[in-house]
Amino acid sequence: MRFRRIALAAALAAGLLTPAAAAPQRTFRLDGKDFLLDGKPFRIMAGEMHYQRVPREYWADRLTKLKAAGLNTVGTYVFWNALEPEPGSWDFAGANDLAAFIRTAQRIGLWVIVRPGPYACAEWDFGGLPAWLLRTPDIKVRCSDPRYLAACESYILRLGDVLGELQIGRGGPVIMVQVENEYGSYGNDRDYLQALQGFWERAGLEVPLYTADGATPHMLEAGSLPGAAIGLDPGTSEKDFAEAERLRRGVPVFCSELYPGWLTHWGEPWAKVGTEEFLPELRWLLDHGKSFSLYMFHGGTNFGFTAGANFGDRYQPDVTSYDYDAPLDEAGRPRPKYFAIRDLLARYQPKGAALPDPPEPLPAIAVPAVGFDESASVFDNLPPAVRSAQPGPMESYGQNQGFILYRTRLLGHRGGKLAVTDLHDYATVFVDGRLAGAIDRTKGEATGLEIPKAEPANETLDILVEAMGRINYGPRLLDRKGITDRVTLNNMTLMGWDVHTLPLDAEYLERLRFVRRPPERPGAFFRGRFDLASVGDTYLDMSGWKKGVVWVNGHNLGRYWEAGPQKRLFCPAPFLTTGTNEIVVFDLLTLRPAPVAGFKDLE
Repeated sequence: MRFRRIALAAALAAGLLTPAAAAPQRTFRLDGKDFLLDGKPFRIMAGEMHYQRVPREYWADRLTKLKAAGLNTVGTYVFWNALEPEPGSWDFAGANDLAAFIRTAQRIGLWVIVRPGPYACAEWDFGGLPAWLLRTPDIKVRCSDPRYLAACESYILRLGDVLGELQIGRGGPVIMVQVENEYGSYGNDRDYLQALQGFWERAGLEVPLYTADGATPHMLEAGSLPGAAIGLDPGTSEKDFAEAERLRRGVPVFCSELYPGWLTHWGEPWAKVGTEEFLPELRWLLDHGKSFSLYMFHGGTNFGFTAGANFGDRYQPDVTSYDYDAPLDEAGRPRPKYFAIRDLLARYQPKGAALPDPPEPLPAIAVPAVGFDESASVFDNLPPAVRSAQPGPMESYGQNQGFILYRTRLLGHRGGKLAVTDLHDYATVFVDGRLAGAIDRTKGEATGLEIPKAEPANETLDILVEAMGRINYGPRLLDRKGITDRVTLNNMTLMGWDVHTLPLDAEYLERLRFVRRPPERPGAFFRGRFDLASVGDTYLDMSGWKKGVVWVNGHNLGRYWEAGPQKRLFCPAPFLTTGTNEIVVFDLLTLRPAPVAGFKDLE
């Protein structure tokens, strides 16, 4: 960049360029209560979508619809754990290509707000923090722990390389960057926030920073940062904005999250937010000249193992769909609330500006019922074991996601009360290959079951554990997976374990040995094939299955569970191909597979 500026100055001095030929430098800055774009007051009217939750092929479609709704800015989280799955190993390809997403938004005529965390929340596994941080047994996160800070610094400096030329002052659309996220609801380490600010300065950030917190005194005091704009999650009244003004920071205050929808956990009804509930709040913000961002404008999907969890009175994992009852549904189709928002925003556009028509919905298809004629037992496809005196959490074996199998031989007690302390998150328990039952963290702190005595005596105990999503909000963030402490049988601690890691990644799936017969015990993969003359978005109906994961042509669509409410998994057209397609289902409990058909809607 320095070389380019020197070269431009030399060209001007030599008369090769006239000052009028140089592109004008655009600016975005904070000035008292106002955001200033090119020196003039500017109202941010943003909609949020997370580029890593949307197939890259659909970014332009979703962003065009966002622009057509009357919004001028898109906000996006950046999920660190997807970009750096292993320390120092970066992945900015495909749906992780942040620069390409930002350039797409610019081409469509949108400004961009980037929300890189390092902690994001967002109903995403571990709030976007990398699982490999948890390999350090005593690490603390979201604070000044030097080991955590060193990882944050590396991440922010790497993002600085990506964002540098995309900032508004260098011809890009990025106008603002969030530092951390809702920190005031978690901690009060001001040194930590200032360290992050310093990392961004070292990374070459030139645009303003902002923070986002609930509109309460303690959250705003602990979570805000002098010199950074103040976001309110949400801010929908004079009282909310007055709470931020009491800090006397001399910076703009805006509604950084206004909720036209809401999240859903497994075992709950679908969350719904009526248009009549949030539209008056949006109208208030517009009438009072406030900047805002709609969270979410388009939710997308928690593909693979990316869904997170909350913890209230119990563990609450999030469903795979991030539909969020947003104005654009999971497949990117406008809901009635989209048009209600558009009609309202049309009245607040610059004089003489007319909103473009949104593009037509993308094709959706139905898929005839697919049968399954091959199976592969997970117990016949185990990787080599790691010998452990006692079971450890998944992260201690270098594993970030998926499933893990713990196996031991029973000595002394051969039956009775089995207790797992603590199980994270769902386990099927087998004794000599027979299913003894399941343990489910979502049902509370009970983590045990009864093992019946047998003749001849029980010999082998298997505990197959599914990691259902790390907690992404609140004080229990350090949510290691698998068996996190010990296993006892009638209060005797069981020792001597063989541990098999099962990340269920592409390499593992390629090695599966399928046979043309049904499995003898639960915990099996099933494979089928189907032909398509043309492709389109579809939802695969899993209502005939129990609990597991689905892959189509190698793409992990995410988890399903008979607990509901989600029964169908979104399969976008880019995951499909004309001709033959392959579907693989891993189910923890099913022995006889049900057909799977594709439908055009989530419900």
